[in-house]
Amino acid sequence: MRSKKPFSAGKSTFAIFITLLLALAVVPAQAQAQKFKVLHRFHGKDGGSPMGVLVLDGAGNIYGTTIGGGTGKCNKMGCGTAFELNKSGGQVWLHSFEGTNGYNPDAGLLRDAAGNLFGTTVYGGDTKCVPPEGCGTAFKLSNTGKKETVLHKFTGTPDGWFPEALLVEDPQGDLYGTTYMGGSSSAGTVFKVDAKGKETILYSFCSQTGCSDGQYPYPGVILDSAGNLYGVTTSGGSIGAGEVFELDTAGNITVLYSFSGGSDGSGPSSVLLFDAAGNLYGTTQEGGNDGCTYGAGCGVVFEVSPHADGDWTESVLYTFCSLSGCADGAVPLTGPLVRDSAGNIYGTTYFGGNYHSCDVDGCGAVFKLDAGGNETVLHSFTGGSGSCEEIGFYCASFVLEDGYGVVGRTL
Repeated sequence: MRSKKPFSAGKSTFAIFITLLLALAVVPAQAQAQKFKVLHRFHGKDGGSPMGVLVLDGAGNIYGTTIGGGTGKCNKMGCGTAFELNKSGGQVWLHSFEGTNGYNPDAGLLRDAAGNLFGTTVYGGDTKCVPPEGCGTAFKLSNTGKKETVLHKFTGTPDGWFPEALLVEDPQGDLYGTTYMGGSSSAGTVFKVDAKGKETILYSFCSQTGCSDGQYPYPGVILDSAGNLYGVTTSGGSIGAGEVFELDTAGNITVLYSFSGGSDGSGPSSVLLFDAAGNLYGTTQEGGNDGCTYGAGCGVVFEVSPHADGDWTESVLYTFCSLSGCADGAVPLTGPLVRDSAGNIYGTTYFGGNYHSCDVDGCGAVFKLDAGGNETVLHSFTGGSGSCEEIGFYCASFVLEDGYGVVGRTL
């Protein structure tokens, strides 16, 4: 199944917050230790409905995307934008997508050492594709945002549809990502776009009986030093509850773990995170606590660890909605998580927390998980400031219905 992202579920307005946890003081569980400050409010022409991960440069400037707004005429919401804000929230530049050059940049941006920015759009590109809005693009922006290069226009099956992925870059400048659909079985792909814009499909999912190799990847992949790629599929695997996979440089896929849909989680939805020992961390949007208000569970934080014999095992580090009213959070989404040098993990949840003014299921929370599996809620969103959706130091949020979203910071 696809993500429970607010946009796909019909919630039309969002915000992005940057959680800068630079001073990692120990605070009591459930403490509200941070203060929230709005840095920038979107108004439509300068963007609307930011959902993707934000990136910072060394000077503290902020780069991101909005799925709507701008000057494009794709629909009444606009085609979406890419932007740079200074550290105080002032707009430095804005790039508007127009449809043929991309529409609905969902995931956020990758910034290289020269300051160039790379990303994907879910729609746009080849208007002859089905749907007629186009099957999506991979793009490059100059460091000033003034010049866009469309690196690839996706064309549907078997090429790929609907890239919703953060991109990752190898030392040669090649880019890697996933499409949610397309490929030989219309169940999604892993692709490479080289520095000259040539696209290669590295793997098409559901190529094995019963989609045991996975189905519907959308968050993207990460890269190890040997060039192997790691990611998740939200469906497929041994019983259809999703999987963690490795794709080697020869295009061979290995399923490292298939979720059961029970206490171990279901529907893994996050970009993965490596630690120095080679362990992988991520979240599932469902599974875990059977007592959650969602029939399929409220999600978990998991670790998948390698062993000398080549096997991998999964451990659940935390199960959400373990506290009354889901005060500890519920439904973590796309990621990536963030891990500090002490082994603490930081992330966000879309639902849960201590406030229910924006949604009966809660407005979301920012959490810290220590190496012993103890959770601390660092901030519960109130609804007036939004409800959190993304993972890591960055989160996208639902705000007032007449709003276009904000960028803010918790201190």
